[in-house]
Amino acid sequence: MCGRTACTLAPDEIRRASRYRDRSGHQRQPQWRDGDAEKYRPSYNKSPQSFSPVLLSSRHLNKEASVDECVLATMRWGLVPAWFKESDPSKMQYSTSNCRSESLLEKKSYKDPLLKGQRCVILADGFYEWRRQQKDKQPFFIYFPQDQGYKQNEMKKDEQCEGEPRDAEDGGAWAGWRLLTMAGLFDCWTPPGGGEVLYTYTVITVNASPNLQSIHDRMPAILDGDEEVRRWLDFGEVRSLEALKLLQSKSCLTFHPVSSMVNNSRNNSPECLQPVDPAAMKVPTQISASSKMMMSWLKNGSPGKRKAADDAEPKETEEKPPSAKQKSKATGMLQQWLLGSGASKRPRT
Repeated sequence: MCGRTACTLAPDEIRRASRYRDRSGHQRQPQWRDGDAEKYRPSYNKSPQSFSPVLLSSRHLNKEASVDECVLATMRWGLVPAWFKESDPSKMQYSTSNCRSESLLEKKSYKDPLLKGQRCVILADGFYEWRRQQKDKQPFFIYFPQDQGYKQNEMKKDEQCEGEPRDAEDGGAWAGWRLLTMAGLFDCWTPPGGGEVLYTYTVITVNASPNLQSIHDRMPAILDGDEEVRRWLDFGEVRSLEALKLLQSKSCLTFHPVSSMVNNSRNNSPECLQPVDPAAMKVPTQISASSKMMMSWLKNGSPGKRKAADDAEPKETEEKPPSAKQKSKATGMLQQWLLGSGASKRPRT
C-alpha cells in the first residue's frame, strides 16, 4: 500500500534530479509540459487527490517525439478512468490511489490504460507507511539509500544533456536527494459536458520485500535505475505483458521511524521526514546511515525548495501546524542527537 508520499524539491530541482541516460548512453534532462511546473506544489506530506510530478514518454503528447524523450507532467493522485460518466470525479465510490500488480488485467479501470501503454513513473522523495503495534501505529519514511557523495547520473567532464546547454544556473550533475521512482498508470478524463482534461495516476503495488514486511505486506513497485525506468516508459518497444515483468518486490529501499505528526495530512514541514529516537519507541528499530544524509539535505537544501514546500495544497483538517519556533527547537534537538548526544542509545548501522 502507498497512501502518503513526500516530494519536497522545487520544480527546477525535480527536472535536474530526473536526468537519465537513453539507450545510446547520452544524458537527457526532461522538460516540464507547458504550464505543469506551476501546477506542482512541493510537500512533505502528500495524500491522495494532491498533485505530484510524473515522468512519461513524450510520445503520449507528441507522436513525432523521439522514442528516448521523456516529459515531466503534474497529475492528480487517484486514477479517474476515461470512461467515468459523472461530472465530478470526487464522486467515484472506490479508491484508485493504488492498484495491485496481480489484478491489473482484471479491472477495467487499470486494464484499459495498461493496454494503451499509458505507463508512467511517479517521483517522490519517498513514501510513508504505518506499522501496527499494540494499540497504535508507528509511521516510517521509506526511500532509496542516500550517499553523501551521490550524484545522479554523474556526467563526464565535458558532457552535457542532450539538446540542453550546460550553464552555471543548471548547476551540473545533481548532487541532492535521489528521487524514488515508482511504477504507475495514468489516464485522461474529460468532463461529460466538456472542459479541461484531467490527468490522473495510480501507484502500482506488489508484495513487500523481506526488509519491509515487518512494516506492511505491500509496497510500491519500484523501478531501480535508468534501464528499468526506460523500459517501463517505452510503450512502443516494450509491450504491456513484457513490462509487467518489471513489477517485482525489491529490497533496495531503506527506512526510518518518523513522528506521528505525519498522521495528519495537514502537517507539512521538515519534521514529517526527520528520524525519531528509536529509544523512545515502544518497539525498538534500527535507523540507517541514510538518515544522516536526510538531515543534511533538510538543513542545507536550497531555500527555494524550503519556501516552495510551505506553499502546499490545502488539507482536510484545520489543525494548526507547528510554529517556526517549535520547528527550530525540534530540528536542533534532533540534529544534536544525530551528531552524538544520542550515541549511547543509537544502534550501529
